[in-house]
Amino acid sequence: MMPLRFIDRFKFFIERQFVKGALFQLLIVGAIIGLISLVGGLLVYPSGQGDDAADAVWWAFLRLTDPGYLGDDEGTWQRLVSTILTVSGYVVFMGTLVAILTRSLIARMTELERGLTPVAFRNHVVILGWNSRTLPLIRELLNASGPMRRYLLGQETSRVQLVVLAENMSAEQAQLLHSDPGIGSKARQVVLRSGSVLQTEALHRAACLNAAAVIIPSSPQELNSLVSPDVETIKALMSIDAQARRGNVTPPFAVAEIQDLRKLSIARRSYTGPLEVLAGDATIASLLAQNILHPGLSTVYNELLMKQDGNEFYVRSGEHFAGETLGEIAMRCPNALVCGLLQEQGEQQICRLNAASSTEVRAQDKVVLIARRFEDTEPLNASGHRQEVAERRPRDLSHLASRGKIPKRVLLLGWNKRVPALIHELGSYRQYRFELDIVSVVPISEREKIVERYQPNTEHVRCQHIESDFMQEGEMRDIDTGRYDSIVLMSSDRTNTGEEADARVIVGHTILEEYLERASRRPQLIMELSDPNNEILVSHQQSETLISPLILSHLLAQVALRPELRLVFDDLFTEGGSEVLFRHPQDYGIKASLPFWKLESLAAEKGETALGVYYRTPQANGHRLQLNPQRDAALDITQEDELVILTHSGINKAAPQ
Repeated sequence: MMPLRFIDRFKFFIERQFVKGALFQLLIVGAIIGLISLVGGLLVYPSGQGDDAADAVWWAFLRLTDPGYLGDDEGTWQRLVSTILTVSGYVVFMGTLVAILTRSLIARMTELERGLTPVAFRNHVVILGWNSRTLPLIRELLNASGPMRRYLLGQETSRVQLVVLAENMSAEQAQLLHSDPGIGSKARQVVLRSGSVLQTEALHRAACLNAAAVIIPSSPQELNSLVSPDVETIKALMSIDAQARRGNVTPPFAVAEIQDLRKLSIARRSYTGPLEVLAGDATIASLLAQNILHPGLSTVYNELLMKQDGNEFYVRSGEHFAGETLGEIAMRCPNALVCGLLQEQGEQQICRLNAASSTEVRAQDKVVLIARRFEDTEPLNASGHRQEVAERRPRDLSHLASRGKIPKRVLLLGWNKRVPALIHELGSYRQYRFELDIVSVVPISEREKIVERYQPNTEHVRCQHIESDFMQEGEMRDIDTGRYDSIVLMSSDRTNTGEEADARVIVGHTILEEYLERASRRPQLIMELSDPNNEILVSHQQSETLISPLILSHLLAQVALRPELRLVFDDLFTEGGSEVLFRHPQDYGIKASLPFWKLESLAAEKGETALGVYYRTPQANGHRLQLNPQRDAALDITQEDELVILTHSGINKAAPQ
């Protein structure tokens, strides 16, 4: 065994002391200062400096720490030693000491910015994860109205306190909060904490058990990762539930997004507390399918599910309307649209959108409305906005059974994990026969295997897979784009970031526009984007756009604020429920301008609910869609325009047998 040199052992000892932290570093520096002072004092003591050795050491210490004493010395030897001590003081006492304190302060500030200390909040909202849904979700929660905050927090409060837990939090996320126009100064209501949602300690750091609600938005799956976002979500739910059992407390209310519809039951079994689960992929697939069937419908859902200054769904307790019919409630709420109600059926609640106007509301029921603000849903004592109650009768669906299958040709450009859900969704519309061509660089055998695992029976949707890159101009020449009714550009989930995925969609859309200029007819174009920041890049495009993170963020926020809204969204977006669609004015016999209350009456006669008008020519304000107009406002409707209607889907959408 080789013996270690003394100098090596000494350096190793110094190194081990320095890595112990600032306190030990200061002790080492203090020892060095004492050693230099001792040596300097012993050097000048023989020359007559000081009454004894202690005075000489004190003299050296003063020169080491304060250069102002340098001019008081006499004699060449004392001046030489004093100069060396003063220079050493600059290096050791000032330089090293300041460096240690500065480095320690920076390390402490970095640690605080990462958010490693537990929060001391109660009745706050916890968001687990930082991804494309987080900023829109924070914006929605911070700008929620007072009554919505009161319902969520269980008390009257002027603001919502948010805690965001994610890995590697830093000043970058804080800057994003402050620079977001919808958050701005409200960013101080958001506390950032670092940690993995898979770690129990990190969940404790966000005080999940003391929260009024825990929201778990799904994050994109990393390439070559064996842990899917759904696995992380279910693990987080199980960890919070286990913490609650150990503390013998009730788990907090949780809202979780699950991408794969087949894992919904697993998520519900993993959590014993109050839980609402949103199927992200199925929701987006349903919206895409409805837009394929009803071109232009994305503008309606973009307002209801994305725009903070537009209309959205609200739910009010039936205690305000007990004993009244839906028609009478509509008279008392002139600034809102009464869409239906939620009723208890046994131990469950059911959603009845587009219910008959004669339906009587009980105290335990809840009324579903569309309005610009929650305050607009407040009932008035009297209203003169209608001449008569719009009596909506139950809709007769018998005539739909005799219709034949309507053919639809759809071209799908790109591939992501929502494509199998979209095929499943299209197959649920029994009134249609879909021919779906899928163009992607993903191998055909891999795609077919994924579709087969998700939905074994695809007889109602004929799928043809084409292995090609639609980004290459030459690859698209063999595809007759003009023969399709709809072309959908899907945001890829196989790129590193959402920006890269959307770049492919936007550039591919530009290439596609060149082909369509030479086509015999122009099909409907739909773009699905995954980065909310790209909304401004496509605002001037003629194609329809669905920004998945914005829509899902809104749904998560609304379900957290009012859990009953999940039933409304399920009824709109899942099989066998109600739908928002377009009707031609001639279907109602409309040939000239009329007030909106008259349009409501005409729609009610057919058992439908009028929501507004979609103008094919933009209005003076540049908008095509007018939802929830004033009751007395004259609507200048032409035969090219379309009416926005809420109706029951009938056989248009039924679960496959």
